[in-house]
Amino acid sequence: MIFQFKNFQVAHDRCAMKVGTDGVLLGAWTPVDFRPNRVLDVGAGSGLISLMLAQRTDALQIDAVEVDEEAFEQCVSNFENSPWNDRLFCYHASFQELVGELYEDEECYDLIISNPPFFEGMISDSGVSEERIQARFNDFLPFEDLLEGASLLLNPEGYFSLIIPYSEEEKIIQLASEFQLFPKKITRVKGTVSSKIKRSLFLFQKNTSPECVLDELILEVDRHVYTPEFAVLVKDFYLNL
Repeated sequence: MIFQFKNFQVAHDRCAMKVGTDGVLLGAWTPVDFRPNRVLDVGAGSGLISLMLAQRTDALQIDAVEVDEEAFEQCVSNFENSPWNDRLFCYHASFQELVGELYEDEECYDLIISNPPFFEGMISDSGVSEERIQARFNDFLPFEDLLEGASLLLNPEGYFSLIIPYSEEEKIIQLASEFQLFPKKITRVKGTVSSKIKRSLFLFQKNTSPECVLDELILEVDRHVYTPEFAVLVKDFYLNL
């Protein structure tokens, strides 16, 4: 199972969460005009977001971290088969483990990015695979751990970018402030003009509370017909644009 983009391909048959709009959206939306040199992708899965940032930036080092063994192996393979294999590296570890190691070594990043596990709650025996549960439930990477780790590993002038359900927006803002992370930009995402807000894209900055830019992005005019705004974001990646 391979998803073909204009400049690279992503195999994702061994990953619990497949290539989807959330990952593409985050990888395309995240600002990179500040020219980050070191990037960290948290919960990399297939490596999609890291590959997108490798295409969009001249970053010398793009690290990823993935705890699931199958996804980790596929991420490494996707990196090796890409045009940017000399700049991409994936750790096989939990984010919590990685934070402990890197913080002790005083290693920091200019940009940290994450499409994190979304759904909180007790994990039940529902017939869903453990890998998919791990990818989609934040019992394995609570928002508190994600935000604290990002704060610890982020350069003072760096940025932290993530996508979450809109319903979690207020909670994330409050939690982030406890770790001295403050929103610089928030983009609320709707499928169509008449649908409800589904996702919130965040760009956080550390230790300062800059004026926050708030805007909205609508993905489709009609089924499989992208809005001009979304098309501009993804035109360098999707084959049909």
